[in-house]
Amino acid sequence: MALLLLITAASLATGGCAASSTTRIIEATAYCNCSKCCEWERGNATYLKLDFWNKYQSSGPDKGRPYSGLTANGSVPREPEEGFFSVDSIRRPWMIPFRLLLFPWYFLPHDGTLAADTSYYPFGTRIHVPGYGWGVVQDRGGAIKGPDRLDLYFHSHHAALEWGRKKVRVTIVFP
Repeated sequence: MALLLLITAASLATGGCAASSTTRIIEATAYCNCSKCCEWERGNATYLKLDFWNKYQSSGPDKGRPYSGLTANGSVPREPEEGFFSVDSIRRPWMIPFRLLLFPWYFLPHDGTLAADTSYYPFGTRIHVPGYGWGVVQDRGGAIKGPDRLDLYFHSHHAALEWGRKKVRVTIVFP
């Protein structure tokens, strides 16, 4: 019995359950949650656009339905954060007190949101994009087809336009 447990522990420790990773060159584009990137508009024509505080899909198969701003798997999109123990804390040490006192939710790192073709990269796939950081596939894009396309989430339209369209070598860790 002890020998069986030892063999099982050894096989697990040597990578029996480890996630597989690979690298490849992909074309990475950027998007944000604005009306230009996500195709929504304020107000509904049925109400003469007087309900301007509500957002509705402006095109596609869901045209006219309410727009929630959530990803395809139901999560809120976010940009990656390096966290407190990162290179950014060394580069900008004056930000440490602000991070600790005013923004304690930035203490821990978290991955950004990526949109990919889920037939190649299922939800939960972690991908490291140089210049962006680690991200998790949580969304599908309408124009994101094939294994060589990826869409990165940014908080602002300006930041998304700055990223533009780049070919980068990414590291992919499958779940």
